[in-house]
Amino acid sequence: MTTVLTPASPLTAADRCDRCGAQAYLRVVLTSGGELLFCAHHGRKFEPELKKIASEIQDETDRLTAVPGAPEEER
Repeated sequence: MTTVLTPASPLTAADRCDRCGAQAYLRVVLTSGGELLFCAHHGRKFEPELKKIASEIQDETDRLTAVPGAPEEER
């Protein structure tokens, strides 16, 4: 499994969790092809199982605690 630190395509407000429909903060690229999107809650809930079947996990949950307009070193 590879965690993508600098995603090529950031998740947006239009990306929704496949489980509950909330805003997605994780993109899981499956080794079998395809991808799943999860909110932070469901990403944490299913993390052990996802790590087994993922080739990449794009985790943007740090955006939930970022201070808008703050310099990067303060985030």
